[in-house]
This record gives sequence, C-alpha cells and structure tokens, in this order.
Amino acid sequence: MRAMLLAAQAAVETRPLTAADRPMPEPGPGEVRVRVAACGACRTDIHVVEGDLPAPHLPLIPGHQVVGRVDALGAGASRFRPGDRIGIAWLRSTCGRCRFCASGRENLCGASTYTGWTHDGGYAEYACVPEAFAYAIPPALADAEATPLLCAGIIGYRALRRSGVGRGGRLGLYGFGSSAHLALQVARHWGCAVYVATREPARQRLALDLGAAWAGAPGDPLPDKLDGAVIFAPVGSLVPVALRDLDKGGTVALAGIHMTDLPAMAYGPHLFWEKTLQSVTANTRADGEALLAEAAAARIQPRITRYALADANRALADIKSSDVEASAVLMVD
Repeated sequence: MRAMLLAAQAAVETRPLTAADRPMPEPGPGEVRVRVAACGACRTDIHVVEGDLPAPHLPLIPGHQVVGRVDALGAGASRFRPGDRIGIAWLRSTCGRCRFCASGRENLCGASTYTGWTHDGGYAEYACVPEAFAYAIPPALADAEATPLLCAGIIGYRALRRSGVGRGGRLGLYGFGSSAHLALQVARHWGCAVYVATREPARQRLALDLGAAWAGAPGDPLPDKLDGAVIFAPVGSLVPVALRDLDKGGTVALAGIHMTDLPAMAYGPHLFWEKTLQSVTANTRADGEALLAEAAAARIQPRITRYALADANRALADIKSSDVEASAVLMVD
C-alpha cells in the first residue's frame, strides 16, 4: 500500500516523510482494517514528526484523524460490517482495568496507546484499529470534513468542558487554528459570547466570520471578563495573559499536548479570586461520541484545505507556518 513514512524525526521543513510502499496491515483480534478515504493533519503530527513527542519506534506512519470504510475484520470483531464508514482517532487503546479506566478517566490510563504515534496511523491507504476505539461517522458529515473532528474537534470539546464555561457564558480562545475554529462553533451553539485572541489578522477575520463577538491580538483589552478560557496555541507566555482576562472563579484550560515553558506569574492578578488553571490530556471515547453528536446537531462546518497524500510534508509545513486557514486534510482514496 502507499504510505508516507517517518524514518527519523526531524523538522518538517526538511521534508522528513517519504513516500513508501508498505505491506498491507492485517487486523488483529478485535480489530478492523479501514481503507482510508481521508486523514487530517494537525500540530500533534508535527510534535511526533519533529520529536517533541519521542517516537517509541521508527519507521512510523503518522496520522490520527482518519475516515474511511471498513475493509476487513480481525478475529472476534463484530461491531462493524465491511463497508461501514468509521473514524479512527488519537486514543487507540487503554487497559480497561486500572483505576482511571474504571472511573471514566481512560485518557489517563498508563497503558494507553495512540494512533500515529505508538502505532501506525492514517497517512496511508489502509489502517487498523481496535473496533472498540473506532467511531461511527454521522451521515451528515462528509469524509474530508469529518477528519478534523476526530482530534481537533474532540480535544476542543474536552477543553471547552474543562474550562467550565456554561451555556450563555463568556469564553476566551487563545490561538485560532483547527481545534479552536471548531470549538468556537460548538460554543456558539451553546449561546456563548466568544472572544478570540490571535496574532494573525486572517485568523481574526475567520473568527469573526464564524460568529466571534470580538477578535484581537493576545494582550489586547477584552470587552468583558471571561467565565472560562482555552489556550490552543502551544505558547506558555499566553497563560498569564488568559488568567488575567478571567473573571473571579474562572478557569483556563490548556488544550495542547506540548507547550513551551510557563513564565513566572504574580499571585494577585493571575491566580487569586479562586481562578483555576488545568491541562487537557487526550480524550475519552465518551468525549468523541459526544462531540460527533454535537457536530451533527449544530451542523458544524470545518474549514478545510485539501492536500494529496504525497504532499504530507507540505501540509505539515503549512500548518506550522499558519498558512492553512483552519484544518489540513490529506485525501488518500
């Protein structure tokens, strides 16, 4: 099968992914094989490719926002039938037995595995996944448009919930890429007033076009104090900015899997008045199911830029340089 292979972690500008012909993967017990139609590309892929997330093994096929149709069933697999359209997301498996799995916090499982990082992903014509960790894709969502929901959408949704913002609340988003532009649409569906802080004028215009109440640069005065905020940009210096923008009792959620170091902060303006700072770690399957249902109900429209599979290096470089409007998608089938 055709695939884009990472043999050694390196800067995306050096084009580290190479086109390769790989053996067809065979689904193991309880797994299904998917003929990939499209695979989203995102900043987590960049962290894998560049080594911010050390690869457990190389060579590796990246990609964890996969949409396609079931092509083959492993022994004992019965949840899906050949031809069913499903999605593969970042979280690939958990132990199912530890105290985190038993308490609905499987995203914290110490034995968890991940698509496109610990296991080969979707920058290829075929990919395998345990059927229990696959998602049925709602009919209302086209293949390419559904891909960013499987990571950017799920993480944005979990981050919104971790921020504590309620329906009709005031939400701040810091950084405005793939995940944030989906989170904004969910928040607007909840009736929230959304304030977007991003340095790129084009991203500010996109935020306003999608219904933001305000868009400006980080550090610009906001029209109002925030009930909750989500930092999507992997920039630690945004943390004190967002905390200062919070109202009393507000929460800032950090949505990234990797972030630069946080600077020193003053207790009074940043953390007093029972403000909360918390991170977001991966997602649970419940998050994924809830986000896909919300996306269908809210008629979320991801803004996507399509690339050929062979152009995966260019897609990642464009994401890194903010040349993609929102979400990049590799068209495989």
